[in-house]
Amino acid sequence: MFKPRILVFASGTTNGGGSGFEKLVEATRKEILHADIVGVVSNHEYGGVRERADKLGISFIHFPEPWTGKNYQEIAIKSGADYFALSGWIKLISGLDLKTNFNSKTVFNIHPGPLPAFGGNGFYGHNVHKAVIESFKKGEITDTEITMHFIDEKYDNGPAFARIKVPINDDENPETLARRVNEYEHLYQAKITNLVVNDMITWDGINHNSLQVPSFYKIEQ
Repeated sequence: MFKPRILVFASGTTNGGGSGFEKLVEATRKEILHADIVGVVSNHEYGGVRERADKLGISFIHFPEPWTGKNYQEIAIKSGADYFALSGWIKLISGLDLKTNFNSKTVFNIHPGPLPAFGGNGFYGHNVHKAVIESFKKGEITDTEITMHFIDEKYDNGPAFARIKVPINDDENPETLARRVNEYEHLYQAKITNLVVNDMITWDGINHNSLQVPSFYKIEQ
């Protein structure tokens, strides 16, 4: 039986990261995610992502500068992937082309905060959680959320197809919130990714209003 092929992009760090990538691989092996992970890409040649890839027996691809559209397309084509999951990839995507497999319909991201309020250039990782806590202390919000969305060539701009609420505790700080958000990501990412790569969540790659989700599915969870 055909399984869609996924290439994961996960920056990680020189001494950690890549837990989302690892959870996706585990989900394929438990048949939670009906797909094959064909490789993982990181901008760090050595670090947490590579360590996890080696442990899991997944092909590792080092992607240094320049992060040009041409280089994105070259990596995508060589991988043979049908879909591209950004899981902690902090570089701007470029080179999307609806004439190729690497396009706005097949590339999607998981973001650790509410969009669009806590997205855009510079809003990743700790920066997101710090801004969320500051807003919480001002009484502007009561929850954060994990947002999964398709990608265009602007940071965090494609249509969102999952908004998973994460309550904020009164004694929360950016570090504790980051750990709890990460736990929620691990619970939901593979299940929702499965709907995307098996053509149950789709859009036309151009118009946000074209987003289609299954009748049993709610975008806000």
